[in-house]
Amino acid sequence: MLFPKFQKHIDDALNSLVRDGVLTDGLDRKNITLEPPRDPSHGDMSTNAAMVLSKAAGMKPRDLAEKIVAKLEALDDVTSADMAGPGFINMRLSDAVLIEELCQIASLGADYGRSNVGSGITVNVEYVSANPTGPMHMGHCRGAVVGDALADLLESIGHKVIREYYVNDAGSQVDTLARSAHLRYLEALGEDIGDIPEGLYPGEYLKPVGEALAQQFGDKYRTAPESEWLLIFRREAVAKMMDMIRRDLALLGIKHDIFSSEADLHDAGKADAAEAELRSRDLVYDGELEKPKGKTVDDWEPVELPLFRSTQFGDDQDRPIKKSDGKWTYFGGDLAYHFQKAQSADELIDIWGADHSGTVKRIKAAVLALTEGKTKFDVKLVQMVHLMRNGVPEKMSKRSGNFVTIADVVEEVGKDVVRFTMLTRKADAQMDFDFAKVMDASRDNPVFYVQYAHARIQSILRKAAEEDISPSDKHLDLLESEDFDLIKLAAQFPRIVESAAAAREPHRVAFYLNDLAAAFHSFYNLGNDRPEKRIIMVNAPEITSARLFLAKNIGQTVKNGLSLMGVEAAEKM
Repeated sequence: MLFPKFQKHIDDALNSLVRDGVLTDGLDRKNITLEPPRDPSHGDMSTNAAMVLSKAAGMKPRDLAEKIVAKLEALDDVTSADMAGPGFINMRLSDAVLIEELCQIASLGADYGRSNVGSGITVNVEYVSANPTGPMHMGHCRGAVVGDALADLLESIGHKVIREYYVNDAGSQVDTLARSAHLRYLEALGEDIGDIPEGLYPGEYLKPVGEALAQQFGDKYRTAPESEWLLIFRREAVAKMMDMIRRDLALLGIKHDIFSSEADLHDAGKADAAEAELRSRDLVYDGELEKPKGKTVDDWEPVELPLFRSTQFGDDQDRPIKKSDGKWTYFGGDLAYHFQKAQSADELIDIWGADHSGTVKRIKAAVLALTEGKTKFDVKLVQMVHLMRNGVPEKMSKRSGNFVTIADVVEEVGKDVVRFTMLTRKADAQMDFDFAKVMDASRDNPVFYVQYAHARIQSILRKAAEEDISPSDKHLDLLESEDFDLIKLAAQFPRIVESAAAAREPHRVAFYLNDLAAAFHSFYNLGNDRPEKRIIMVNAPEITSARLFLAKNIGQTVKNGLSLMGVEAAEKM
C-alpha cells in the first residue's frame, strides 16, 4: 500500500544518511509523520522527518531536509521532492506508483484497507450495556453503533476483538421490572389493573412478558406474597427483556460475543476476589468518607466503609466499594467487572453515555490499580441524539411508554441510514437526527451522497457492459491528471482506517467517504462540460476501459469503507 511504501522510503533515506555519517544510528523516529499536505498544490506527500531529527542530529532542519530530499529525488516513485517552511519535505509521486496502487485496490478487493498492525493484541470493547428493563431506545442507539463500528475497525487492523454487553441485573431497577411484570401477569390472568402505578414501568412491551408468565405459572402467584415470586419474576423478566434487546440490536446488525451478568458476577464472588486482591496490596482499607460539602452535623454521621485508594491513581477522593449495609456500591461492582474483563484482554474500551463522565476517573484508577498498569483502558463518551422531524422535536412512542425505540426508527428509515448517520459526527458532539433530513436525496445528506457515489459507479459499469466495454488495467497509462487525483484520494483509505482505529474514532471513516464521494461526483460531472473527460466514450474504448477500471476501484474503496461502518453499499438508487 502507498503510505507504508513511502514510509519505508523515508526510513531507507534516513538509514542511508546514517551510513553516510550524517545521522547517528538509533535516533528516535516515532514522531515522524507522513501525510498529504493540507494544500494539494504543495505536493502529494509531506514529511516532518528533518524537523523531528534535526536537534538530535545537531543540524538545522532545512540543512537536514536538503540531504533527505537528495535521497528521495533519486527514487523512481518520486518525480520531485522539495523543502517548505521551516523544514517540511514535500514529494510528488510518479504516475507509475499511483497506477500500482490502483491495481492493488483491484487485487485486494474487500481486503483493501485491512492490515495486521494490531496483530497479537486482544481488545475488549464493551458497548450498549443498557439496563434490561425495556426495549432498546434511541438513547442507546448512538453508543451501540459507535461501539460496533469501533470493534469492526479494530478487527480490520488485526486485533482480536471481544464484543461485550454488561447486563445490569443486580440493582433495584430489576426489582421494579419484576413488579411491573407481575402487574402485567395479573392483567394476563384477567384482572383489571387500572392505571400503572407511579414508579413501575408503563410500557406495553411488558404485556407479552405478563402473558408468557401467566402461561408458564398459571395463577400460582396471583395472590402469593412478593417474597415468593420476586426473584423468580426477576429472572424470567430479565431473560425475556434480553431476548428483546438482542432482537432490537440485530435490527442494527449488532451482535455481541459475551453477555456478562452483574448478578452472576456477585454470585461467583468476583467482587470479593477483587476486594481481596486490592486489600493484599493495601489499596483497600476501612475508613470514613469525608463529610459531604453543604451538610450540617445533624444530618450526617460518619460511617466506616471499605474504601479504595483511588487518590493514588489520580482520582479526587478515595471511593467506597460497599455501602453501610454491606451491599456493593455501583463502583464496587464496576471495579470487579473490569477486573474480570482484564483477565482475557490486553486493552479495555468502554463506550458510555456522556452522563457517566463523572465516573471515568475512578474507573480508570481502579483498572490501573487492579492490573498494575498492564492493561490499557479507555472510555469513549457518546453524547445524546435529539430526534427531530422537519426541525420539530419528535413525539414519544406510546408502545414504549416514554421513549422512541430503535425498532421504530429502523422500521421508518432503515438500518443503513441509522448506522451511517450515527457516525457522521464525533461521538462526543451533540447530534440532531432529523427524520426528514436523513432521507433527503441531496448533497447535504452524507448518507445519500456516499451511497449515491457507489450506486452511480455501478450504473456506469452496467451501461458500459451494454456497450460491450469492460474495465481493464491494460491502458492505465492513458489516465490524466484528474484521474490520478482520484487515485491519490483512494490511496489514503488504509491510512484513514489505521488512524481511526488508533484514535478510537470511527467517524473518521464517514468523513473520508464523504470526501471521496464528493471527489468522484465532481470527477463524473467534468464530462458534462468537457466530453473528453467522460468515463464512457464509445469511440475511445481504451481510455474508457481505463476509466472504468478506475471507477470500479473507487467503488470498491467506498464499499470497503461502508462495510467498516456496518452499512451495505447501494447498487441502485
